[in-house]
Amino acid sequence: MAKPLAPFSDVRDNSGMNERLLDITCCPVTHQPLRKADRPLLESLNAQVADGSLKNAAGEPQRTPLTQALVTRDGQRVYPVRDGLVVLMADAAIVVEDGR
Repeated sequence: MAKPLAPFSDVRDNSGMNERLLDITCCPVTHQPLRKADRPLLESLNAQVADGSLKNAAGEPQRTPLTQALVTRDGQRVYPVRDGLVVLMADAAIVVEDGR
């Protein structure tokens, strides 16, 4: 008999992100898969937050430093994670010009 799957809430990595949910989540604009943003990308974006130059796709400044984010496969769009929830709205995405 097959072992039942653990509920989503039980399948988290050490960052608190649900791995199963991440596997089925995609960018609402490009439909590309998403992956967790790495530390260098977060540090680069947070440097722009600190100097006031980082804006989201709607042109609004990103005022809060990013502790977690998801990024598209091509590295062009970054979706912030706020209070453990990914903000998957097209206008909330941060468009990264260099595709880091």
